[in-house]
Amino acid sequence: MQSIQSVQAYRAGLLTFHADPAFAERAHAYYEDGLLIVENGKIAAAGDWANLHATLPPDTKVTDYRGKLISAGFIDAHIHYPQTEMIASPAPGLLPWLEQYTFPTERTFEDPAHAADVAEFFLDELLRVGTTTAMVYGTVHPQSVDAFFTASEARGLRMIAGKVLMDRNCPEFLRDTAEGGARDTEDLIRRWHKHERSLYAITPRFAPTSTDAQMHLTGELAKQYPDTYLQTHVSENEEECRWVKQLYPQARSYLDVYDSYGMLRPRAVFGHCIWLDDTDRARIAETQSAAAVCPTSNLFLGSGLFDFERADRAGMHMALATDVGAGTSFSMLQTMNEAYKVARLKGSYLPALRMFYLATLGAARSLHLEGTIGSLAAGNEADFVVLDPQCTPLLARRTAASDSLEEVLFALALLGDDRAIAATYSAGRLVHARGQG
Repeated sequence: MQSIQSVQAYRAGLLTFHADPAFAERAHAYYEDGLLIVENGKIAAAGDWANLHATLPPDTKVTDYRGKLISAGFIDAHIHYPQTEMIASPAPGLLPWLEQYTFPTERTFEDPAHAADVAEFFLDELLRVGTTTAMVYGTVHPQSVDAFFTASEARGLRMIAGKVLMDRNCPEFLRDTAEGGARDTEDLIRRWHKHERSLYAITPRFAPTSTDAQMHLTGELAKQYPDTYLQTHVSENEEECRWVKQLYPQARSYLDVYDSYGMLRPRAVFGHCIWLDDTDRARIAETQSAAAVCPTSNLFLGSGLFDFERADRAGMHMALATDVGAGTSFSMLQTMNEAYKVARLKGSYLPALRMFYLATLGAARSLHLEGTIGSLAAGNEADFVVLDPQCTPLLARRTAASDSLEEVLFALALLGDDRAIAATYSAGRLVHARGQG
């Protein structure tokens, strides 16, 4: 990693959140001509240039991003790094897609060199689209997690990841055992959790691919290590839900399966959450668990439409997520684009400010990382992204005609992609610059 000066300064428009725009009238702060001050990898101050620039130490170099917008780095709450190379694979639905593409692709991660190579490319892609933190699935192989954290720590990134647990209803070449999977998970927790900026996620793939014994041991791990994360899938696809009902006929619902093993708790993140009922939603809220909303994946596989209105009514934590490789883009801007359309099809409306919140502070809150990442608040780790509203002729023309921040953000969300990311910073270090590398 490159060395950096103890104090850095950036002049640009600044956008940061301190509340959810859906529930607070003044949920954000926007400084049209702002100054972001970073000291020793953390945010020291963010505010108006006119008020702050005199506080800079003499001879501080100011990086000039005027005409651009600085936001907290994007947070992707659900993504599979081993599926990078199988993105955009055709299949008629979730279950055949798993059989035909996912499982054979994940088999190759038994090779640590291959895992390391994919991890490097995957992290390049995340940083290229402005994502500074992600909640990442490995494969059943412990070496897939070792490769990922080795690569992310070499770049100084704040990442969450875990080894998949899967001991039934999958190919033999990807099958672990209840005891072996738990043992591997505990070893990985001890090796990586809270090491540098790494955080560990206990990762049962989904209820159909774990036996009762594995689910029980997973719940025990979740209880034994309460400050770890837990990630899995729930209620993504109607066929999958019917399968779970057959496998767990005693459960009230798909979510109730996880609840019965003690897996609903703070720092538990459930991917998809489409086919929940209001009792499920209330239970997610009550346990301080969270939903990872994956619109490009859900549309690609025809799984269904997430109900933002009912989730809000229940008070659920939620965050946007790409779910690559069923998701069709690494970009959180493209994910916002599809989330907006999903909301419209369900009869609700997502303003741009809400979408940016769900990809920054809302995601940090879902991960119980508010005060660490997700905003430009003083004391946070200096993970931020520089957005360029003039990155394409169409965006430049549209934003030139905008008369509000909401219109500029909406244009970025609906028309933006990796080209809109001028630069990405992690802990105050430049980790991506458009046109370089």
